[in-house]
Amino acid sequence: MLRTLAAAWLMLAASIAAAEDFDVLIRGGTVYDGSGAPGRKIDVGLRGDRIVAIGKLRDKTAKQTVNAAGLAVAPGFINMLSWATDSLLVDGNSQSDIRQGVTLELLGEGMTMGPLNDAMKQQFGPRMRKLGVDLSWTTLGQYLELLEKRGVSPNVASFVGATTVRLHVIGAANRAAVPTELQAMQQLVRDAMQEGAFGVSSALAYAPATFANTDELIALSKAAAEFGGIYISHIRDEGDRLVESVEEVIEIARSARVPAEIYHLKALGAPNWNKLDIVIDRIEAARKAGVRITADMYPYTASATGLDVTMPPWVQDGGLDAWVARLKDPAVRARLLEEMKAPSTPTWSNRLRNVGSPENVLILGVKSPGLQSIVGKTLGAVARERGTSVEDTVIDLVIEDGSRLQVAYFLMSEENIRRAISLPWMSFGSDAGSPTVETAVSQGPEHPRAYGTFARVLGKYVREDKVVSLEEAVRRLSSLPAQTLGIEDRGRIEVGRYADVVIFEPAAIADRSTFADPHRYAIGMRHVFVNGVQVLADGEHTGARPGRFVRHRGRAVMQ
Repeated sequence: MLRTLAAAWLMLAASIAAAEDFDVLIRGGTVYDGSGAPGRKIDVGLRGDRIVAIGKLRDKTAKQTVNAAGLAVAPGFINMLSWATDSLLVDGNSQSDIRQGVTLELLGEGMTMGPLNDAMKQQFGPRMRKLGVDLSWTTLGQYLELLEKRGVSPNVASFVGATTVRLHVIGAANRAAVPTELQAMQQLVRDAMQEGAFGVSSALAYAPATFANTDELIALSKAAAEFGGIYISHIRDEGDRLVESVEEVIEIARSARVPAEIYHLKALGAPNWNKLDIVIDRIEAARKAGVRITADMYPYTASATGLDVTMPPWVQDGGLDAWVARLKDPAVRARLLEEMKAPSTPTWSNRLRNVGSPENVLILGVKSPGLQSIVGKTLGAVARERGTSVEDTVIDLVIEDGSRLQVAYFLMSEENIRRAISLPWMSFGSDAGSPTVETAVSQGPEHPRAYGTFARVLGKYVREDKVVSLEEAVRRLSSLPAQTLGIEDRGRIEVGRYADVVIFEPAAIADRSTFADPHRYAIGMRHVFVNGVQVLADGEHTGARPGRFVRHRGRAVMQ
């Protein structure tokens, strides 16, 4: 009997000791907890998927101890604008972002992977098959559940796209929604919110999204607001009508009584650079008046999008096939050439004029094998080789490739980049996928933001240029976006929160990707944990894929 009791006590003592131990003990690092407070040299204990202890933990033991002496320990970074929708299906390791400390990817700039109807599935099916994926989902929630089931290294979340719900109900037509259609679109937003979407997103610079009027966007935002969601927007115009476009976001937020975020806030084209201060003043005035407005950005002076933004929206009515067919009509082409050569209008900002020179337009990607030779060349160089005007070259390329192509536009100011980074309500998003070098390099040039956005903030703008402090940068990479989204259990180094933790070298972290040599990972990130599981160890990916579908719960708060 005594022997049995002794054995029982030994088992109890062992279990108590085990309960006091950690799965992971991060020892000796300088912890930047995401609040914006200066770093503290303390230890962090992880058990399971949670942070369970913070402080001097020298007397504790752990299954794994990470020596973080001389390193910064921070909450995992949140990518507020991720286009990893395809790349995560191809390779769930999310190498380019994990190697920068991104532990949560926010998907859904206007177009999302659901909800889909039969026509949309037929349209998107070939793209998925090319990726080796069976398009087996219908709703946005089903897509995100599929990512989790297949296995992804970062956590994933999404907005529901206003473009997607418009295509679902109306198609690509250039017209306003009738009341019954608007009600159907609102219901799709409600359905997505119930599945876990964080709000409704728009990308108003592109057809068919540009065909939506302000009232439609207010109605969709009201549907998202019923569930505590936000409205987030790639505004109608980041150039000549920048001020008016920001004012539209403020109007939508005020009318729908919903928080709002502006995707990649910037001023395009030298004639518009002075407008950034104007819109900052408008945003801050709205915030003082109680309208909840925030923004995000990427720290580069070049944007990347398609050639569609060089043409007025009317020619794109009806979608890609209708657009290409219209371009082949001599009468349409004649009218289009006149407009492309003219200054901007009250309803369309002429990107070719704003960029200043065709040498400032770099071809990044094409669909047609026959056009691969133009990738990496400027639009000006392609036009000279062909002996055609820049405008004719643009039209011909869209026809020949049967796509909008992918190009970079060099038309932003470095001074404005620094100004935007200094704003306390500014977070960050890559506006790119999360590729793996080995699979992406064969696809040609890429915007460096796909590999360097977050490391560039910490390397160039914190360490080198001292635009913001390290503790403030960490806050805006972690807790600011978490609070904007209403995520209460991530974004901080705090007991009880999920163990999304990054450990990096403040003196070494930097981006290495350039337009000339884009497929290069950032350096300086040493260790990354997602939900308590190590996905980056000593700078190398472990192959672990513990990422989860993070669902929206609760209300966003004012920043």
